[in-house]
Amino acid sequence: MFTGIVEELGEITGVEETGEGARLRVRGPVVTGDAKHGDSIAVNGVCLTVVETEGGEFAVDVVRETLKRTSLASAEVGRTVNLERAMAAGGRFGGHVMQGHVDGTGVFLHRDTDDVTHFAFPPELGRYIVEKGSIAIDGVSLTVAGVDDEELTVALIPTTLALTTLGRTEPGDLVNLEVDVLAKYVEKQAAAGLRALAVDNGSHGVDTGHGRGKEDA
Repeated sequence: MFTGIVEELGEITGVEETGEGARLRVRGPVVTGDAKHGDSIAVNGVCLTVVETEGGEFAVDVVRETLKRTSLASAEVGRTVNLERAMAAGGRFGGHVMQGHVDGTGVFLHRDTDDVTHFAFPPELGRYIVEKGSIAIDGVSLTVAGVDDEELTVALIPTTLALTTLGRTEPGDLVNLEVDVLAKYVEKQAAAGLRALAVDNGSHGVDTGHGRGKEDA
């Protein structure tokens, strides 16, 4: 599990195509300080498994499904990325519950003079995005400032702009979006409950009016 508190800005130092996807090599001295084979590190919000570490760098394998669904499809040497290790049990919970499972890609639109930043999002994610709710953008835990049918806004403080890739994003850039997983669980459970209620109501049948009522007296 992750919390969306970026630990450091890393840099992609190698991209190698493989038969199953690609192997990325990323420089990140902080997150590799105690990393070992099999550990999870979020790269721009994508949970990836460390396959090797050396000299302040780590390597991860990215399968085609992940390339298809995230902005890592356009990964290139020299690109800056947000890095976060999986949260340790008992650690400080600074952001919100994140899995590192990207729900879709959005597009950076523009930033206002007061650093309110606008992103377009896929329409199928709209039902999970609410004002003052949580969302992860490129692995950064953020609070939604506003939302309509096509775009959302977040207010970015100077620290976030300086210490994450969001301060370097240009109009048209793709970003990884992860909506609040709790909202998806609530939706699924509520839908199941509504279906059960509909079936239960249907099992009682329809009153045909054949019973004796006061109008028959």
